[in-house]
Amino acid sequence: MNVWQKTDIGLVRKSNQDACAVTELAGMTLCVVCDGMGGTAGGQVASNLAVESFTSYMQTHMKPLMKLEVLDQLGKDGVAAANHVIHEEALHSEQYRNMGTTLVAALIHGTGAIVWNVGDSRAYHVSKNGIRQISKDHSLVESLVESGELTQEEARFHPKRNYITRALGTDAAVLCDSYIETCSAEDCLLLCSDGLMKTVDDQEMLFEIIHGESLDNSLDRLFDIAKERGAPDNVTAVLVQLSGERRLD
Repeated sequence: MNVWQKTDIGLVRKSNQDACAVTELAGMTLCVVCDGMGGTAGGQVASNLAVESFTSYMQTHMKPLMKLEVLDQLGKDGVAAANHVIHEEALHSEQYRNMGTTLVAALIHGTGAIVWNVGDSRAYHVSKNGIRQISKDHSLVESLVESGELTQEEARFHPKRNYITRALGTDAAVLCDSYIETCSAEDCLLLCSDGLMKTVDDQEMLFEIIHGESLDNSLDRLFDIAKERGAPDNVTAVLVQLSGERRLD
């Protein structure tokens, strides 16, 4: 298994409110990407708290040979724990009153993965057969696409495309979606904040990851495209090339 991670402030923001981490746990790989909101200080605090709290929860409670359904629930419990930490911090600090964050995470073993998400940071499955979004955006425009009021292309440029309908920390409880993903050896999983996918389209991601010059430099090339287009937001991504070892079961 090969893993690359990268985060960049972009060309407009004064601070980086994204956070990411890659951790080895019980023979598996845990990847997390978060995109904070709620002002410069609040966004940074929320995203970092989410990464730290979620990762710590998983480190504390994961054990070898846990069943798939147990791991799935463990991740949801970890998201709930991170939500509680952020919400409590926001309640007791005027400075961080409105802070929150998205979260997308993947627990990977061999060619199997569990993906969890809250908000509009995304997980993609990328292979020689194409690119497919695994996670579902919790956003206003996604709900309009589902209802048929917008096309996917219209959603990319809608004035309210940054409005999300779920986030960690904004409420006492949070609803987290999860997905079980089976891949083939050499396929890739891409986790990213919206700073990437709102400036680089899916086919460009596919080309740079699968058909580009080198997988080692694919995130650099994708970030360069984002910057060529103004990079109005922070940009963060974790890319994992899966091995052919035993998958989650």
